[in-house]
Amino acid sequence: MPNSLIETPKVTKGMDTELLGWILGVGSLLIISTNLLVAAALILLIRRKGGQSWCFVLNLALADALVGVAITGVATTAINARTTLTHKTKCLMCMAFVTSPTAASILTMFLISLDRYVAIKFPLRYYCISSPRTTISTLTVLWLLSFVVGFLPGMVRQMQQSHYSGVCTFFSVIQPKTIILVFCTCFFPVLSVFIYFYLDILKIACGHQQQIHRTRQVASHMPATSCFRRHLKALRTVALLVGCFTISWSPFFIVSVVQVLCQACTLYSIIENDLWLLGLSNSLINPLVYAFWQREVRQELCTIFGRLAQVVPLTAFRGCHTEHNLSTVVTGMQGSLTHALPLYSREGNHSSTQVRAPTSF
Repeated sequence: MPNSLIETPKVTKGMDTELLGWILGVGSLLIISTNLLVAAALILLIRRKGGQSWCFVLNLALADALVGVAITGVATTAINARTTLTHKTKCLMCMAFVTSPTAASILTMFLISLDRYVAIKFPLRYYCISSPRTTISTLTVLWLLSFVVGFLPGMVRQMQQSHYSGVCTFFSVIQPKTIILVFCTCFFPVLSVFIYFYLDILKIACGHQQQIHRTRQVASHMPATSCFRRHLKALRTVALLVGCFTISWSPFFIVSVVQVLCQACTLYSIIENDLWLLGLSNSLINPLVYAFWQREVRQELCTIFGRLAQVVPLTAFRGCHTEHNLSTVVTGMQGSLTHALPLYSREGNHSSTQVRAPTSF
């Protein structure tokens, strides 16, 4: 075994590990809160409009929220690393619960991209394929595959480190070569398919735009144009998601490949601390992209905040209801008295002495 693998826990042990734990703790709270908020908006959107495509986006938000939940365990382990040793099985489970929703998030973005690709490439076939049964089956297979990838190091002993010192880090409990090989065989093919999808869709969009330009010279009303534009708008959002995903995770996988090819390089601490943290930030970027880029999600978020704004003042000023009711009674009494005042001045100018009851005081 290379010396770098044995010294990896020493590199990450100490104050740096504790600081990393606090950073992960704060990041996990942000990831959980933002993804749950977007998930609530998506549930309202699905109930109001329907649509199988939004179910994939909801699955992405839930997967990223589970990433945040799993990070809390890693953060707790990192903060207590100086005083408490972690059992190997517990460390493997902790890493598996981080890897599984991360893989589910990546595969869900692939499904969202595939869904938009089929909707634009084969519109008639898309409406035949898109059904609740197809969506449930696809998501079930996705999560099963994600759990297999996440829990594979715990099931296969050859993927585990033979020497474990009790400090729970990614490469201190899992063999770097095997897990990097699994990650790269999943990451680079998915990224290649992403690139193919968008190059092909860009070609379709250019041809369709020329067709729209020619048709506008003949007819002014084209119902298919708005549908196509809606698909393209959704596709731009997915393209932004894939771009953020590439920027977040590419350094992690590229440096991991360099580490596997260069045994003399000691890049494990950079991969575990800096680049892995950059990759996990993608789970916070995804809900922000939908919250600020997708109009339908923004509308549902405004609805949620609007309802909260109506509930909070009612609960905050609940103690003032008695005083308000009392002032209303006094107002009603004064209004009735002012109606009776003109009865005692009939001899004079009625218009000058008549007093109208005020509506408010």
